[in-house]
Amino acid sequence: MDVLKLADEIIDGRRLTREDDLNIFLTCDLKELCQGADRIRDARIGDKVDLCSIINGRSGRCPEDCKYCAQSAHHHTNCEVYEFLPEDTIVEACKVHEQEGVDRFSIVTAGRSLTGEEFEKAIHAFERMQKECPNIELCASMGFLTAEQFHRLHEAGVTSYHHNIETSRRNFPNICTTHTYDMKVETLKKVKAEGMCACSGGIIGMGETWEDRLDMAVSLAELGIDSIPINALMPIPGTPLEHLPRLSEADILRTIAFFRYINPDANIRLAAGRALLTNDGESAFQAGASASITGNMLTTVACATIRSDRRLLEDLGRDVTPEYWKEEKSEA
Repeated sequence: MDVLKLADEIIDGRRLTREDDLNIFLTCDLKELCQGADRIRDARIGDKVDLCSIINGRSGRCPEDCKYCAQSAHHHTNCEVYEFLPEDTIVEACKVHEQEGVDRFSIVTAGRSLTGEEFEKAIHAFERMQKECPNIELCASMGFLTAEQFHRLHEAGVTSYHHNIETSRRNFPNICTTHTYDMKVETLKKVKAEGMCACSGGIIGMGETWEDRLDMAVSLAELGIDSIPINALMPIPGTPLEHLPRLSEADILRTIAFFRYINPDANIRLAAGRALLTNDGESAFQAGASASITGNMLTTVACATIRSDRRLLEDLGRDVTPEYWKEEKSEA
């Protein structure tokens, strides 16, 4: 099948499923695949690039055994350990990111779930940010929560919740044994039921097969995920995956491109591993990516600042002006 013709069919409304022969994405010409993915991105998403920033609200001592993660208590890393950050620290960080023109700001916490007093602290921080940073969208990533907790977050101003499925259903037990893939899926269904934007993706380069990557892309489409962060593993010393080889740029671009074909209306978001790509991911934004985490990352060193990201994207002819800046200009 001609992937450029397939791109046009997807733009016109065709949607790929498990019944389709998805192996075409593994053998087709990479340049044509990226060209088609960019064509779909342009037609279905447009030129606006959604930029989000995160703050590590609670770090380390996580009881889960995810093999890639520096924050797991099962591994021996140099991860910083601290309890939930002071509210003023979080709110001030949000204000800085709003001033820099970031579209959304998220509190991310280590651990199976955020509960009790620390969850109450998070709610209060979001309520303050909603009042003091009224323009920026608020997001959260706090593990396995109840439907009631999602409702409270929503009422506090949170519009999007992040919860990665990480990999395929088949490969998941190879990556984590302290919780299940189905627990991930059920959590995302609660997010959707609450009416929040569901943000979920995964990590490539953890020893999975190409079929696992295709399966993850289809699973996310089946769940109706709105934002899909794609991370390329940056092996962290002290974790079980520390000796895995880093992915090639070609493999990362092929993955991003077919995620766009399979999820044409979602934001495909560059996350960890941008250092593996030329010019901090310039090629990925020409292969279907429509969003990015920017600024300070979680436990890997950020190689791109918000301002340099904006310059990069502006040079590509992309729109990085947040809606609240556009509204301010129109009012002036």
